[in-house]
Amino acid sequence: MLMTRRDFLQSSLAAAGAAGLPLPKAPLAIKKGLVFDMVPGNLPYADRFKLVRDAGFQVVQALTEPDQRKAEDMKTAADAATIRIDSVMNVDHWRYPLSSSDPTVVEKSLSGMRTSLQNAKLWGADAVLLVPAVVNPQTSYRDAWTRSQAQVRKLLPLAEQLKVVIAIEEVWNRFLLSPLEMAQYIGEFHSPWIRAWFDVGNVVLYGYPQDWIRTLGKAIVKVHLKDFKRTENGYAWVNLGDGDVDWPAVRQAFADIGYDGSVIAELEQGDEQYLRDVSRRIDRLLLG
Repeated sequence: MLMTRRDFLQSSLAAAGAAGLPLPKAPLAIKKGLVFDMVPGNLPYADRFKLVRDAGFQVVQALTEPDQRKAEDMKTAADAATIRIDSVMNVDHWRYPLSSSDPTVVEKSLSGMRTSLQNAKLWGADAVLLVPAVVNPQTSYRDAWTRSQAQVRKLLPLAEQLKVVIAIEEVWNRFLLSPLEMAQYIGEFHSPWIRAWFDVGNVVLYGYPQDWIRTLGKAIVKVHLKDFKRTENGYAWVNLGDGDVDWPAVRQAFADIGYDGSVIAELEQGDEQYLRDVSRRIDRLLLG
């Protein structure tokens, strides 16, 4: 899913170092992580997880892995490196949205989520990221809402059985366009197994991350970190601290709601020097 998301958002990175920003003194009790695909994929699992650890991260978000042997190898390598696989990024919801009117497409999406939930159980992760719907010329906003909720409810018994949260993310899918809508969408499930995955960068084009954080409050279970910059020619996805995100305000908002989960960098792939830089940026901008 990560490459699909990157293609979808047309992301790009800036290489310049982040400027120092004044931050509150008290550190946030947050674990620092990254999406596993940020680590070069040509390395064995053991080396990839060791690189994550050596770059200063504590957790990773792994992508859905349907191959059981590979999933078990990842678990072994993560444990050996003392890195927790903290969450799973479901990979099928873009190609096969739950909001589709085609039952075959919906079943493929449900199957992908079931695999993701089983991955999470194996790896010891406590959440699976889900983009619940896509609004397009074939799917109205209302239909996206009602169809996706009906399908997510089918996944709730398994999520509860496995003790894994389904974490709904806001992304550029023309759906859940305000924090009030996202809070309502999640609240209508009346279930502790449906919560919010909040992406800091995804809302900058049409809102303020700190407002979303305070509105969603305790519904937030996991967080993605990205940065976004408006340019003369439009916009660009940039490295943390190089964009328009007001990081001191974001940090204060997380402190205000008492957030103590993980923050997962979702940026481009890079070598050890690059990953160490991302780690330092998270320390400087968010963790204190």
